[in-house]
Parts: sequence; C-alpha cells; structure tokens
Amino acid sequence: MKLGFSAADEAFRADCAAWLHEQMAGPFADIRGIPNLCDAIPRRKEWEQQLAAHRWSCIGWPEEWGGRDATLAQQVIFAEEYARAGAPNRINHIGVELAGPTILAFGSAEQKARYLPGIAAGTAIWCQGYSEPGAGSDLANVKTRARLEGDPGAEEWVVNGQKVWTSLAHYSDMIFVVARSEEGSRGPKGLSFLLMDMDQPGIEVRPIGQMNGEAEFNETFLTDARCPADAMLGARGEGWHVAMALLAFERGVSTLGQQMQFRNELDAVIAAARANGMATDPVVRQRLARAETGLRLMRYGALRMLSGTDLAAIDGAALTYKIQWATWRRNLGELAMDVLGQAGEIAPGEEYRWPLLPNMYLFSRSDTIYGGTNQIQRNLIAERGLGLPREPRGTP
Repeated sequence: MKLGFSAADEAFRADCAAWLHEQMAGPFADIRGIPNLCDAIPRRKEWEQQLAAHRWSCIGWPEEWGGRDATLAQQVIFAEEYARAGAPNRINHIGVELAGPTILAFGSAEQKARYLPGIAAGTAIWCQGYSEPGAGSDLANVKTRARLEGDPGAEEWVVNGQKVWTSLAHYSDMIFVVARSEEGSRGPKGLSFLLMDMDQPGIEVRPIGQMNGEAEFNETFLTDARCPADAMLGARGEGWHVAMALLAFERGVSTLGQQMQFRNELDAVIAAARANGMATDPVVRQRLARAETGLRLMRYGALRMLSGTDLAAIDGAALTYKIQWATWRRNLGELAMDVLGQAGEIAPGEEYRWPLLPNMYLFSRSDTIYGGTNQIQRNLIAERGLGLPREPRGTP
C-alpha cells in the first residue's frame, strides 16, 4: 500500500481547507459541528448547494457531471479537511457517495443525464431502499415486489412492499429500491435495482424515533408506487450485482472522512478527561491509548483498501473494515461515558438533544447493527474472505 501526497496535493489541501474554514467561520457558522443528523435540515440543504456551486460536492466525479476529476489522494484530502473544518454530516451522502457512483458505473447515457445533475447540484436528496423487516443483514431475502405494467413504450414498474431504516427518507427526493422482479425467484436471483421518485401517492414515510432523540431513519411503505421502465439500473433480474457494487462504494473514500470525524470524537474524549481529571486514571489512560492505536490502524487499513485498482469490488480488506470501525466506535462511546460520569447522563435544555459525546455513545450502539451486524460481518469474512464452508441455512 502506498498513497503519498505530492506538492500539488498539498496545494490542493490548502485550497480546500481554506475554503471550508472560511465557510464554517462565516456564512455557515451556525451549522458547524452540530452532532445530530436531523437538525437544521433547510440550512444543510443550502450547504449542499453551496458545495455544489463551488464544485466541492462530488469532486471525484468527472467534470462533465459536476465533479473535478479529483485523484484518489485529493478525494482523501478533501474528506479529511471536511471533517477537520467541522462541516456537518452530508445529508446527501447517499446521493453523492452511493447513488451517483453507481449510476456512473452502471447507468446509460440517458440515465446519467437524468439523475446526476440533481445530485451534483445538491437539489436532489437520495435515500436507500435496501433493508426490510426480515431482510436486514440478510438482504437477499427481500420481499418487495416489482412488476412491469402498461403498453409497450409506456411501461412502468409498479412496486409494492416495505423498506425500513431508510435514513433521511423524510427529507429525500429520490430513493433506489432493490425489489424482486422475477416471480418465483429466491435469494439474490431475480432482483432489480430501481430509481424512484419519493414525491408520489404510492410512497408513505413514517419516521422511527431513536434513543438519542432523533428520528433519522424511517419505515417506507410502497403501495403501487411507480417509476418508468427505463428507471432500472443494470439488467432486469440482475440487481444484486448492482446492489453489491454500491456497497463497495460505501466502503470508499468517505471512510477517510469518517475517520476524521472519529478523530474529532476521540480528541473530545481526551479533552474531557483532561478537564475533569480522569486523564490521571491509569486505566482510562490505557483505554485512550488503545483507542488512539485502533484509529491509526484503521487509517492504514483504509489506505490499503483504497489503493486497490477496483473500487467497485469488495476485497478482504473491505470485508473487515465495517466490523473494525463499528466495534472501535462502540468502545469509544463507552469510554466517553466513563470519562464524563454522571455529567454525561443529563441532556442540557428542555429538548431531548445531546451534545457530541453522549450523542455519539447512544448512536454508536447502532453501528454494530446497521449495514450488517457484527455477527453477519464475521460470516462474510469467513465465507467470502477466507473461503470457509458456508454456515448451514434452514429451508423456509
């Protein structure tokens, strides 16, 4: 693994860092460092459009679609500086980091022209229609169905089913949906990948309250929801291939920005320990050192993973990354609460909103569940990474 930063890269770092800090100290200072995902949504939509207006929204995309054709090193630099500046979590992360790259990889020219400009401009917010009740970590068990109806030349996909944990669906304009399009198919066969408009009578979104006081994810019900026949990405019945490629993009450059956020959280724990004297406790100091070591190892592993030539492939390094960071952050959350003590158990103000560290502790409990539980991740490592025999599956 080798990912070095040239003099040109460092000049790029200076440019993007200066712009980001100018924005976070000036016109968007009100949303700098906010820990919650659902606060200040109108302002965060404005921020998405500000990024787009200065071509910082999707820098790794081709210039013709609103990007900068940025190199891998430059994408890593921007992700790091974005987090370092305290810029808020992207509410269009799904569109920029997942839907967009997948459309670039699998979409037709017409599909690219239809969907990419809105993502790049920050005017089309996307969410993900993968998990269902009974098909979370076992994604291939999806029951949502899609059938093709209408006269030739005017056919539409008609979709019925339920998705769950659709993050920010209540603020989204578009959703990509994995649905079973071939009658009688099972498992990963017979699935299609559909791009659907959220603003239609057949889609109902119900937010789900979370223990940190937010309602970031939702149940999404599709009842005769529709999209054009040509809104299918990839071939009919081969949506599993597209869906898995998208998950590989999820383990892409944004992982380095994620780690910079982890850096900010760890620094906040260290600062809290110094402020209240817990930094003198030898056990706390040992746990802080272990957290620091773990974070550095994650960075090296992510750089190795990103050094691969095929960023749409899930290799052994990518298979281990999710369980690595989810477990690390869960442990960091527990350490944060041990450092804060009783002071971390009281939410300031009347609204049930938590500052950075208690919010991180509460949210990190879900890190080891969504995107595949730790148990499922171990199965994936064993079966796909190490080639071990598959775990016995019961028959329905």
